[in-house]
Amino acid sequence: MSKDQPISPAVMAHRRAENTSASLVGAESEQHPVATAVAGAEGPEEMTGSRAIIRSLEQLGVTDVFGLPGGAILPTYDPLMDAEKINHILVRHEQGAGHAAEGYALASGRTGVCIVTSGPGATNLVTALADANMDSIPMVAITGQVSSAFIGTDAFQEADIVGMTMPITKHSYLVTDPQDIPRVLAEAFHLASTGRPGPVLVDVSKDAQVSTMMFSWPPQLELAGYRPVTRGHSKQIREAARLIASAERPVLYTGGGTMRADAAAELLELAELTGAPVVTTLTARGVFPDSHELNLGMPGMHGTVPAVYALQQADLLVTLGARFDDRVTGQLDTFAPNAKVIHADIDPAEISKNRTADVPIVGDLKTVIPDLSDAVRQEFETGGKPDLGTWWTTLSSLRDTYPLGYARTDDGLGSPQYVIERISALTGPEAVYVSGVGQHQMWSAQFVAYERPRQWLNSSGLGTMGFAVPAAMGAQVSQPDRVVWAIDGDGCFQMTNQELATCVINNIPIKVAVINNSSLGMVRQWQTLFYDGRYSNTELNTGHNSRRVPDFVKLAEAYGCAALRCESDDQVDDVIKQALEINDRPVVIDFVVSADAMVWPMVPSGVSNDQIQIAKNLTPDWNPED
Repeated sequence: MSKDQPISPAVMAHRRAENTSASLVGAESEQHPVATAVAGAEGPEEMTGSRAIIRSLEQLGVTDVFGLPGGAILPTYDPLMDAEKINHILVRHEQGAGHAAEGYALASGRTGVCIVTSGPGATNLVTALADANMDSIPMVAITGQVSSAFIGTDAFQEADIVGMTMPITKHSYLVTDPQDIPRVLAEAFHLASTGRPGPVLVDVSKDAQVSTMMFSWPPQLELAGYRPVTRGHSKQIREAARLIASAERPVLYTGGGTMRADAAAELLELAELTGAPVVTTLTARGVFPDSHELNLGMPGMHGTVPAVYALQQADLLVTLGARFDDRVTGQLDTFAPNAKVIHADIDPAEISKNRTADVPIVGDLKTVIPDLSDAVRQEFETGGKPDLGTWWTTLSSLRDTYPLGYARTDDGLGSPQYVIERISALTGPEAVYVSGVGQHQMWSAQFVAYERPRQWLNSSGLGTMGFAVPAAMGAQVSQPDRVVWAIDGDGCFQMTNQELATCVINNIPIKVAVINNSSLGMVRQWQTLFYDGRYSNTELNTGHNSRRVPDFVKLAEAYGCAALRCESDDQVDDVIKQALEINDRPVVIDFVVSADAMVWPMVPSGVSNDQIQIAKNLTPDWNPED
């Protein structure tokens, strides 16, 4: 980082944690190469800063970019036109570019890239950057900035995007010297994709883009102090193994960090070695197969009864890449009250942030989990494998008694859970499923069968409505041979559906299932349960008994998509099959469903997980004190 650059909170946290606790919880650091896909050494060659941006992206192995040009980034769009290795996709809104880059990264594991202009172009990216930061998504955003001489003068379309995004990115750069461009971009990709992944913003002034520089590759990185710990401390690993070997009611509490580490195979080995139940959080769905007998499903506010119970009654939580989010823990001081905690995470700032860890382990789960499996195996060989039979008898009984299900409404309209269940059954686990935020997101997490990593994409931490369509677009670009479903709500869909134009023009054949209950469904559910059915400003007038403003079928047709409508459960299979047969353009299905359908189970906000409800005023028949 340049000496005059402020240091982002995320980098500062890494440095503080490294100085204070790495000797205890982490053993080994690793400096990764600039990129694994570089094309080889180049230079020196004289060129403009804008050409250096494009050349650097090519050297970093970037093949797809989502963006929207404007005055301050225009110099860079000129050489981009001649870039043979980079496919640029022109979006209709900058937020769409950011979410598309997120979807691209989530579905592929590669760093997503977006390019926009200064001022409102850059500020329109803020939501996507915050979203990527909360969900640890590797993304590099390149923004144009006014010429350096005008910075701070309130020039036309000037915004201090570096200052705005420092709290919501892993790091933000301002580049005013064209000679810094290759180094800063290489650092940005390194920061975004190593340690705990996250978004990095690179703001480049217009004069730096038009001025000349001497390009050479690879550049020398200047990231003193940034050395993420990759291998867990051996002493902590051994202590964790001892706890696992002595536990009677262990649970593998698995979060999105396991997905980001590409540690699905390693998790499967540990789970089958220990025989412990596995719960997968909203960002971890698919990292452990739903069909596996050890999988209890999703924990938390809308989790399964067995998953919630297992965490509450556990005597040991083996926490892997999870952060004790409030949507999982409920009232924190009542969460898993009798459990000791092993907490393994790449980010030292997460350890003991919300729940004190008895055994903290900082490291890359791709390495930590195999080391833990080896240590557990040694413990089992020495002292024998613990008998979890009684624990599993209880959990299996709960799983049989309280399976995920739903009651159909009595208004004659479609059941949203059934729609999603059938999309999953007819499409299969090789597809990618992307959701917006709200009831349809929870139903998608519950009723799609997840069997593989990177099958399920959603906005979890920030809860960003409008995520689905552009993120599905990005996922489809990165996975052209897979079916990609955007399962959206009628509220979410209206926030970013302009990206359907992008999909049509660029031959990106996503399939959009609009779960249309003519309302802001999750807000309406809370109004039903906690506000005496006073539905203040939640009716959207898009469904069966309204004027259909807008009519989603007509809207989709206007964009050039295939458009279908389904108004009853007996039409669902036929409509889905029609959609699956159309692969030359996007498909939008308006699934008209009941506004009275609710998401169950549910732990009301701010209460203990022991108060989980399986329907209104109905709790499971088990005693949390047993």
